[in-house]
Amino acid sequence: MMTGRDRKNSIKALFGGDILPAGAERAPETKSLPVAETPATPGRTSSGAVKAMGLTLSSITREAEEARVLRQALEEGERIVSLDTGRIDVSFVSDRLSDEERDDPDFLALVESMRENGQQVPILVRPSSATDGAGESEGRYQVAYGHRRLKAARRLGVKVKAVVRPLTDDELVLAQGKENAERRNLSFIERALFAHTLVGRSFERRLVCDALAVQKSELSRLLQVADAVPLRFIRAIGPAPKAGRERWMALGALFANGNGAEIEKADDETTSARFAAAASDERFQMLFDRLLRPAQKAPAAAEEIVRADGALLATVERKGKAVRLSFAKDVDPAFIAALKSRLREDYAVFLAEKAGKD
Repeated sequence: MMTGRDRKNSIKALFGGDILPAGAERAPETKSLPVAETPATPGRTSSGAVKAMGLTLSSITREAEEARVLRQALEEGERIVSLDTGRIDVSFVSDRLSDEERDDPDFLALVESMRENGQQVPILVRPSSATDGAGESEGRYQVAYGHRRLKAARRLGVKVKAVVRPLTDDELVLAQGKENAERRNLSFIERALFAHTLVGRSFERRLVCDALAVQKSELSRLLQVADAVPLRFIRAIGPAPKAGRERWMALGALFANGNGAEIEKADDETTSARFAAAASDERFQMLFDRLLRPAQKAPAAAEEIVRADGALLATVERKGKAVRLSFAKDVDPAFIAALKSRLREDYAVFLAEKAGKD
């Protein structure tokens, strides 16, 4: 594993040292906010410092590899430039469901890291060939990888450092998949949607497997779930990082094997205020539980008894074997009393006639 000093030297060589290869341009420095020096004090290390140390150590190997790849790119004559974030578009294939402000606390840590230390690793973009109705877009770029760093730069209001490289659609997809494999893995359903979108855009399945680093059998499962669960419910749930393949396949089976009532129940659940306030994994479980719950039967409509003039006399409501007779408010109480007496007599006659027939 690379030491902290090695990591520091690698980053310095990329962005602050004097060993850039000939023909490479150094990007303008992204200024960091000043950090006040705090005198060392004896005592127990704060939990925040311990957490920060853990995050730093866990990223050393990854950033060392990025440094190696970027040094190679520079040696091949590619440049690191500073770009206005307003000129950069996201990839044509979305691979994230998370609301990073809400579902991804690591994103906030990235923002703070860039605020304090600047952007240490450039993103990769390609010149954009998107059209806006007036011809090819000029001076615009599209991200291959580095979406979260781009979003963090936008949040901070600073330019973003980038390597510009002409890429085909296939190359962009592979670079985007490589970023997800080396950085923060996509959740199962994010991978399923990524695969579904690529296949829908007529990319070869072999390329999709390479982009996601999966076998054909796993790709089939990803596509099966993406086909079974309606997209609006997937987006309502979000990434649900703890809900793995088996649980998503079970949810897909509930939709696929149902009788159509699942859609109505899912719409009712996902539009509730309780659902919206929950975290992504909780939203998954709430919808799963709702689909497992038997649908409640709507109460039978009450039968109406009308007078000769068409006005309401009474209603009859049935619930199982129970029957409820309710009179209209303007019915004469004397009539109700007389009817109660007649009911006893008429029921006795009914039972006697029935016994005679038997």
